[in-house]
Amino acid sequence: MEDLKPIIAKNIIDLRRNADITQAQLAEKLNYSDKAVSKWERGEAIPSVATLKEIADHFGVTVDYLISEEHEAENQIKREFTERQRRNRLIITLLSNTIVWLVATIVYVSISVSTEFRLSKAWLVFVFAVPISCIITLIFNSIWGRNKLNFLIISLLLWTVLVSLCLVLFLSLQKAYFWLVLAIGIPSQIIILLSSGLKIRRKKKKRAK
Repeated sequence: MEDLKPIIAKNIIDLRRNADITQAQLAEKLNYSDKAVSKWERGEAIPSVATLKEIADHFGVTVDYLISEEHEAENQIKREFTERQRRNRLIITLLSNTIVWLVATIVYVSISVSTEFRLSKAWLVFVFAVPISCIITLIFNSIWGRNKLNFLIISLLLWTVLVSLCLVLFLSLQKAYFWLVLAIGIPSQIIILLSSGLKIRRKKKKRAK
C-alpha cells in the first residue's frame, strides 16, 4: 500500500494540473477539505476506494489509471506522436529533394530552348542534382535521422560528385584518362569508413561509462 502512495499522488497532481484546477477546487468537487487533497498529493495519505472512484469519474479515467505508474493510453499517444513526427520529417526531406529536381528540370528546359548551348549537355543538370540531393538528405538525417546512415549518404555523395566530374571532363576535354578521377574515391572512401568506425567506438565508450 505504501508503494501506491507516490503513484496515486503523482497521478492526481498530473490530472489536476492538466484540468487547470486548484487543490481547493478539486476538494470542493469531492466534498473534502483542501488539506486532504494536499495530503494525497504529498503521498501522506491514500483516498478511500470510493473516493478514488469519484476522482477517476471526475477526470474521466479509470481507478486502474490512478493506481498505475505507466499508462497504456499515454504510451499509445507517444507512439502515435513519434510516428507522425517521423512521417512529417520524411515528407519534409522528400519535399526538399523534389524542389531540387524541380529546379533542375526548370534549368534543363531553359537550356533546351536556348540555341546558345548544346542540347546534348543539358542533361548534366540532372547529374549534378544527385549530389545536391545527397547533401540535403545528409543535413536532414544529421538533424533528425540515424547517424549510422550518414556513412552511406556521405559515400553516395562522394561517388556522385566524382562521377559528375568525370562526365564534365569527358564532355569538355574529350580525354581518355578522365576515369582516373574516380581513383580519388578509393582513399576517400577508406577515410570515410575509418571515420565512421571511430565514431562507433566513441559511442560504445560513452555507453560503457
